[in-house]
Amino acid sequence: MKKNVLISIKGIYSSEDDQDIVELFTIGQYYKKNDSYYISYEESEVTGFEGSRTTLKVDREDMVTLERSGAANSQLIVQRGVRHQCYYDVGCGDMMVGILGNRIKNSLTDKGGNLEFRYSLDINSVYTSENEMHIHVKEGG
Repeated sequence: MKKNVLISIKGIYSSEDDQDIVELFTIGQYYKKNDSYYISYEESEVTGFEGSRTTLKVDREDMVTLERSGAANSQLIVQRGVRHQCYYDVGCGDMMVGILGNRIKNSLTDKGGNLEFRYSLDINSVYTSENEMHIHVKEGG
């Protein structure tokens, strides 16, 4: 059963000489299917992906899949200790990126909770940045 939830997201993006922090608070849906938790929300103009829906699928303790569909289509797979080649829509076309999962901390329950994950990003096998996501899901909305 899908629940309406409040979702807070904090993304920290660090490269060799820069760090960017983005925070988002939104309303979305949360549900469990086949032992995986799903967090889903509509993107807005603020995020730059207006007209898209983002869904996070949380499998066990070691894998998170981020899928974006609609105006922008992307799929990023973060799996601890594994590098995945993923496609990412940058608005003017798709680009292949490498995602190496460094850490996943999952305390989601049927009522909500927290999800944190870190990954390294590379483009054409050239290191680009370290990325960290902190997501809190709370019943309500």
